Amino acid sequence: MALYALGDLHLSFQSDKSMDKFGKVWRHHDRKIEKYVRQIVKPEDTLVLTGDHSWGRKLADCREDLAFIERFPGRKILLRGNHDMFWDAKKTERLNEEYRGKLFFLQNNFAVYQDYALVGTKGYTFEGPFYLDHQGRIVGWDEQKEEQARKLVEREMARLRSSFSQAREAGYKKFIMFLHYPPTNILEQTSPFTEIAQEYSVTAVVYSHCHGESRFGDSIRGDFQGVRYMLVSGDYLHFHPAAVLP
Repeated sequence: MALYALGDLHLSFQSDKSMDKFGKVWRHHDRKIEKYVRQIVKPEDTLVLTGDHSWGRKLADCREDLAFIERFPGRKILLRGNHDMFWDAKKTERLNEEYRGKLFFLQNNFAVYQDYALVGTKGYTFEGPFYLDHQGRIVGWDEQKEEQARKLVEREMARLRSSFSQAREAGYKKFIMFLHYPPTNILEQTSPFTEIAQEYSVTAVVYSHCHGESRFGDSIRGDFQGVRYMLVSGDYLHFHPAAVLP
């Protein structure tokens, strides 16, 4: 039994949205996803998919993408990504009812792996626009967009705290935290997300969203203040699910 994670599948079986323009790693990426998930994940394992599952804007436009995920081996847990327009956070319970026994949607709730509680939310990170000087150094940013980002971070933190509280009330003391967005932006060493990871002594923070080699280093990777940070974006992993826990 093992816990794996992979993000940013960007499936489009019904929406005709090709990812090929983002580099050769994305060519026939759905075939790569299926091949490597089936090679690595066993029926007794758990796979957390950290958002951006489908390009479909409505649930009806995502049915084939979700069916593709359903057919993966093991238990499948899904997190919201910024492109998952089909998933209204307020209707997560309805999704869990509809897909009971097939998929679990992780939002304002928690899942269990062995003696760990798995908690998560989309998260949010201010990504700019940043203003650069002639040497490419950041010399300023859009303050209005930064203020909006702070509001979104507060909303996502409230959702994350609710999940932690539910898990702790249920008796869990060990946590793995999942985000879609990275926990910090390129200007930050810490953030509310790293602080809550410290507060709850989480074992790992697993995130995605960062695409392309120039973006893989945008946030924390590796051990930081006693917490393991893992980037699991599909193109970063070449679509091989990453082991979070044995």
